[in-house]
Amino acid sequence: MTKLEEAIEDICGPDDMPLMADGFDDAVIGMCMKTMVLIYDYEKVIEILMKDEMDRDEAEDFFSFNILGAYMGEKTPLFSIDLRNT
Repeated sequence: MTKLEEAIEDICGPDDMPLMADGFDDAVIGMCMKTMVLIYDYEKVIEILMKDEMDRDEAEDFFSFNILGAYMGEKTPLFSIDLRNT
């Protein structure tokens, strides 16, 4: 179990773990306390995808189609854009 998973389990308990986007632990920025859903930083997710030899356009397309477009029920992770940096 990763440190992130341990921290989440401490908050949620072992029976109410939120869904996690595989390979993007470094992009987790928090959790919505109302819904207990993980929140990922959009820019960090794109950076992680670009490490896999994608350019920015390819990473954004992949994200839109394969990650953002994947609904897995109430516990589907959220992806945030930091408006303070725009």
